[in-house]
Order: sequence, then structure tokens, then C-alpha cells
Amino acid sequence: MAQRVRDLMADVPMMVESQESVASVARLMRDQGVSAVLVKDCDRLRGLVTDRDLVVSALADGADPEQTAVIRTVNEDLMTVGADDDVDQVIEVMREYSVRRVPVVDGDGKPIGSVCFSDLAIEENSESRRARTVAPTPDLHGGPGRS
Repeated sequence: MAQRVRDLMADVPMMVESQESVASVARLMRDQGVSAVLVKDCDRLRGLVTDRDLVVSALADGADPEQTAVIRTVNEDLMTVGADDDVDQVIEVMREYSVRRVPVVDGDGKPIGSVCFSDLAIEENSESRRARTVAPTPDLHGGPGRS
């Protein structure tokens, strides 16, 4: 039976308003020990921003972190998944679009969690290890009684 996103997703990530400054979002991330937050605009989910996004999209370009709105660092092509989506399909989509974190939304598009590629990869590796442990060892000598 296929595993579902709901089995692996983390609680809903922190959310910030789109006009928050890059500096205030960075401080929030530091203080809360998180590396990603969701960005919303009037209750509409606009994107996900990571600590790396803040550095690459704002600081590296010389933007003033106190004056730059976090929305400027967000990729507007937000990919989301549902809690009942199949994990294998999500992994393939993440690979295809080169994203490592994805918000999980309910039927109304409201965030209910998040899923990270590393969590999925760890689970995938655990499943592979369990399968190898349970699977019979191949007979390397061609069957019983042969040497």
C-alpha cells in the first residue's frame, strides 16, 4: 500500500506576512530555530522562503534587509501537495522541479503542514533497509548441495 504525505508531514510551518522585512524574518528563523517559513498575503499562501533564499535572493544582491519585503525573495510558482497524496509521486515532483520543501494544504488551500525532501529520503531509505532485511538472501552457489 502506498504511503501518504500525512504519514510523514511536519506540523504547519511558521507563517509571516509578505511585507515583513527580510531582516525580521531572518531573526524569527534564528530565534525559533527553523530554516523555512511560509509567506502569506491577506490569508492567501504566496510561497515558502528558506534561510538560503534570504541570502541568495536578498543579501547577495545588496538589498537592505531592513527595507526589503520578504515577498521579494519568494518564488511565486508555489508547489503544494495534499495530505493524501502518494509519497512516491511527491518525491518525483520534488526532483523534477528541484524543490526540497513543500507546503501541505487542505482542500481549501490552507496550510496544514509541510514536507521536506530529506524526510522523504530518510523514510525511503528506511523502507529499503527493511525490505533488504526481510528479503531472503540470494543463493550465491546455485542452490542447495552445490559448491
